[in-house]
Amino acid sequence: QVTLVESGGGLVQAGGSLRLSCGASGRASSNTAMAWFRQALGKEREFVAGISKSGSSTRSADSVKGRFTISRDNAKNTIYLQMSGLKSEDTGIYYCALRSGPTLSSMVLTTAAMYDYWGQGTRVTVSS
Repeated sequence: QVTLVESGGGLVQAGGSLRLSCGASGRASSNTAMAWFRQALGKEREFVAGISKSGSSTRSADSVKGRFTISRDNAKNTIYLQMSGLKSEDTGIYYCALRSGPTLSSMVLTTAAMYDYWGQGTRVTVSS
């Protein structure tokens, strides 16, 4: 069993920054592909950014490119999402996801169905 715990969400003004963290614990929680997804009220969950198990590869949604950066610290089993230039449309609940199955070291997964474990989410609210 794997447990994911997100933190760092909150209320921020448009143009501001936040840093989200997601700590993983349990079996198969280290050196795995992970990602951030988000869900706005009334909308489907969408991919935000993903990182390979080695940390060598990342991908971001077009809507956040140049503003959000995903990174990881495998020694701490933690991934991060540095968000800057926040916009009102970034408002939502941000979820951390982890794939427990095998992947290539540089593979980044962008589909929610490919992930096996999810955190409870952390709310980000951007006021305009």
